[in-house]
Amino acid sequence: MEIINTAIDGVVIIEPRIFTDARGYFFESYSKREFDEKVCPVDFVQDNESCSTRGVMRGLHFQRPPFTQAKLVRCVKGRVLDVAVDIRKGSPTYGKHVAVELSEENHRQFFVPRGFAHGFAVLSDVAVFQYKCDNYYAPQADGGISIADTSLGIDWQIDPAEVLLSEKDTKHPLLKDFDSPFDINFDLYAK
Repeated sequence: MEIINTAIDGVVIIEPRIFTDARGYFFESYSKREFDEKVCPVDFVQDNESCSTRGVMRGLHFQRPPFTQAKLVRCVKGRVLDVAVDIRKGSPTYGKHVAVELSEENHRQFFVPRGFAHGFAVLSDVAVFQYKCDNYYAPQADGGISIADTSLGIDWQIDPAEVLLSEKDTKHPLLKDFDSPFDINFDLYAK
């Protein structure tokens, strides 16, 4: 796998090595050994999958300590714009984001460390989205930043008339009204 570093330390794009022939393709979607060597040591404990239609936007989600999660995400059908926002107070990249298109064609994966809010927008008619988490979901630790916060400068590539949000995702605060539970000293990788 090839690791593509982004403008924010710890947030990386992963491109698998794909083998194709007349039968189709094959690639190794995850190797703990290689991930630990090339990205960071992570012990993923839960896999999740969602299916969404065009215009669905999910996020920007995170879990508060001590239930924080790092995520390794990918789109196995369709395409999405996936985004990680740095929410560590005092970080030189606080409030900045990395956006990447993930699709069934490019097979890219996106690693979102702890201390980041995560969300995506569905750009195709349907998208099946999978992600690994390094901590179990804890509903009492749910947190979020408004996915509609224009101060973040995210081009979601979705017509506002097409946007579909859950009721929960309409209630997250703007970044300016948010008191982050993370700071610059927060260890992105420790459990």
